[in-house]
This record gives sequence, C-alpha cells and structure tokens, in this order.
Amino acid sequence: MNKAFVKESDEDDEEAIALAQAIPAGAKNYITPAGYQRIKDELLQLIDVERPEVVKVVHWAASNGDRSENGDYIYGKRRLRQIDGRIRFLTKRMDSAAVVDPSVQHGNDQIFFGATVTYANSAGEEHTVTIVGIDELDPLNGKISWVSPVARALTKAREGDLITLQTPLGPDELEVIAVHYPAPAAD
Repeated sequence: MNKAFVKESDEDDEEAIALAQAIPAGAKNYITPAGYQRIKDELLQLIDVERPEVVKVVHWAASNGDRSENGDYIYGKRRLRQIDGRIRFLTKRMDSAAVVDPSVQHGNDQIFFGATVTYANSAGEEHTVTIVGIDELDPLNGKISWVSPVARALTKAREGDLITLQTPLGPDELEVIAVHYPAPAAD
C-alpha cells in the first residue's frame, strides 16, 4: 500500500495519554521525590540506551537499500517516533513538576499530599491509600492521584474525622482511621 494513503500518527496516542493524566488548570504537577526520580530514570534510559540502539538498527537497515519493504527500517523509524514522543512527554512533566517531600509532615495527623491514609466507608470496609502525583498513580497498589475524588475528599481531614464523598451511587460517609507520613531520611 502506498504511504500516501496511510496515516501513522503517534501524536493521537500522546494526546490521549496527556488528557488522561491532565493536571487541573492552574494547579501544579505535584510529585514525590521517588516519583520524580522514576521519571528521570526512565528519561535517561530512553536517551542513553534505547534511542541509540534503535538509531543503530535504523542506520544499518537504511544501508541495506530499498527502504519501502524493509521491516527493520520501517519499524525502527516507528519506534524512534514513539521514543521521541515519550522523551518529549517526560521532559514536559519534569519541567512542570513541583517535588513535595511528604516526610516533612511526619507525625502530623492531618491529610496532605503524600499521606498514607486508612479509612472506612459506610459499609465498614477499610481501605488504605497513599496520595501521590498524577504520574505516580497505581490504584491496584493503593496509590491514588491527589486530584482523585477520594483524595480531594480526604485532604485536610484528620484522624477520627467523618467526611462525605460524593459517588455515582450517592454520598458515602468515610471515617479517617489513621494518617501516616514516611519518616525523614537520616543524613
């Protein structure tokens, strides 16, 4: 098939990811030091290891002649576009990041960014969540984004407080059982 009739765009994927991980207007991109380090490590891995390897493959494939049916060349170029898109995305995220160390709140019983909170809902089910940045979100492991409805409802509450969470099924009352922050690192 002629390339003129095929539109391969990774930009659509990037836009979908960016919208899914959108930061509310006027808000900072809060992130923990560990989350920032993970983004930095991924960026350096892409720049220093993966991209140079793919460039070598594309260069080798291009030297083989006809590029129109050269799978190594075609898929190598596609992978380069993906890597470059991810590098741009990570760079923008790092530039807009506001690193917040939750250990400065150690010993505090009020809920802020970085808190690990145990709460019970009106059905008596206990949940433990850690409030983290948008880029650190991992709901299966109890890490929720600070912009999530649960995190917003919990923010500024204290141990023992009852708060109301608006859910699609109606309001749900949550009781804050425990608030924990990591201990400051020893120097």
